[in-house]
Amino acid sequence: MQISEKSVGIVETKYFDIEEKLTLDSGAQLGPVRVAYETYGELNEHKDNAILLLHALTGDAHAAGYNSPEDKKPGWWDDMVGPGKAFDTDKYFVISSNMLGGCSGTTGPCSVNPETGKPYGLSFPVITIEDSVKVQKKLIDFLGVKKLIVAGGSMGGMQALEWSIAHSDMVEAVIVIASTSRLTAQGIAFNAVGRNAILSDPNFNNGDYYDKEHQPEKGLAIARMIGHITYLCEESMHNKFGRRFQDKDTPNFDFNIDFQVESYLAHQGQTFVDRFDANSYLYITKAVDYFDLAQKHGSLKSAFEKTNARFLVMSFTSDWLFPTSQSKEIVQALIQAGKDVSFCEIESPCGHDAFLLEFETQTKIVKSFLSKSSGGIDDKQ
Repeated sequence: MQISEKSVGIVETKYFDIEEKLTLDSGAQLGPVRVAYETYGELNEHKDNAILLLHALTGDAHAAGYNSPEDKKPGWWDDMVGPGKAFDTDKYFVISSNMLGGCSGTTGPCSVNPETGKPYGLSFPVITIEDSVKVQKKLIDFLGVKKLIVAGGSMGGMQALEWSIAHSDMVEAVIVIASTSRLTAQGIAFNAVGRNAILSDPNFNNGDYYDKEHQPEKGLAIARMIGHITYLCEESMHNKFGRRFQDKDTPNFDFNIDFQVESYLAHQGQTFVDRFDANSYLYITKAVDYFDLAQKHGSLKSAFEKTNARFLVMSFTSDWLFPTSQSKEIVQALIQAGKDVSFCEIESPCGHDAFLLEFETQTKIVKSFLSKSSGGIDDKQ
């Protein structure tokens, strides 16, 4: 495999262990906790050139580069992370960690409960976005970071907002992309249908399926299909598939796959079950549902009065899951709170997934924003 000079190259996923028990928002105790993370670039002498990348719902710590020469695909935000890219690893120490409750190296329901010697399953405590940030803060302290920029899209944007409020003494700049300060009832409804697809799978077995011959693959695949519809938009689905039949010009006149869009969703569902855990899907979507800054702090304005950071908020014209109106709500509250905020709505036909695809436009905007947030980083290299 030939690796581009703009790539961070071969990277290793590392692990950080939190030995003490953590008190979660629910009041439950959890520990020890293992955190999977990757880093790109070098932390400078002043320890103030760090950027924490926060992943979306089903992401992981592998944001850029390749874990081995055999990897066919790079990390999930590879177009944005590397030498000369938006998150320039020649200037910044970039960190990406897997969320608490995940299934890609960080402690979650598929992890072994040290008290029983078996996977947690549904005995894993319910978590929140705030809990995930508490765990990330432990990692950041372990790495020795003193000042921080946080950036994320979708669920990652929620975590970035929480970071800016919970750790205002550390966070200097925040980049929130295609995100929201709280889900709408419609967003919660989509998550609920996905969870019910998993819970209704006959192989779910009340979350205790790890040593069983059959896994709740159908339920998880359906959940992914539902979610994936929300990541696209009518225009992108029409452009990709229209009403074209799959491999023929006439209908089957049965209930098997007829249309190309059906085949696409089935493929997305099947590939998802090969890399994700059904229980993690339950826990992480619930954490997203619970996130509500206005409810927690009395209002969005009150929430943002607690932050000292500069903000960049970006949205996409065709994103109907987290539409521009929700980004503008964040921007308006930041303005009311007297904070420094920049906003940009990007024209795109890619729906919610645009934050993973429209990297060229995002790169220009992010680079401009970071150049004003660097605090003299260039002089400290």
